Amino acid sequence: MKFGVLALQGAFGAHCSTLRELGVSARLVRTPSDLASVDAIVLPGGESTTMTKLLTSSGLFDPLAAAVDDGLPVFGTCAGLILLSSTVEPEGADVRCLGALDVTAVRNAYGRQIDSFEQPITLRDDDETFDAVFIRAPVIARVGPSVEVLATLDGRPVLVRRGPVMAATFHPELTADPRIHERFVRLATSTAPASRS
Repeated sequence: MKFGVLALQGAFGAHCSTLRELGVSARLVRTPSDLASVDAIVLPGGESTTMTKLLTSSGLFDPLAAAVDDGLPVFGTCAGLILLSSTVEPEGADVRCLGALDVTAVRNAYGRQIDSFEQPITLRDDDETFDAVFIRAPVIARVGPSVEVLATLDGRPVLVRRGPVMAATFHPELTADPRIHERFVRLATSTAPASRS
């Protein structure tokens, strides 16, 4: 199974390294042909407005939307979660959503870069906490009935899933702990459609 990491902006290299450390094939995705050659994809953090523009200018947005609609396993972190959401606040943000998760994401809800923080969170079905890194992170303000909450912070969802789609408001790639990526690899392996390459 081939994993891709969207490589238009953000910490895509760190995601690739974590996936490779887990022993899976990981490649950078920058074009529609790159996307067509992977069986699962990670959408990293970055700036969601800029990512929307880059996805559009690279010709990737529509093929990505179609692939996700067809069941491509996808994991979004921070801005990646915003792109996967069905609704984004504040209204008027120039973000084009994929609508893969029935959630409302509030951009930069924890403040600016200077307000970034690290906080242990409890993962469902895991006795050990995970030290989550939040950088200009969104908040999930609403969760639809089809979305499963896998972790919370102060009562707010920070890791969610619907079918083959998983998303985090934080940056698991910036820690040495691979457990979130392991979850995605297991999810992708169990839900991926037949190979697309």
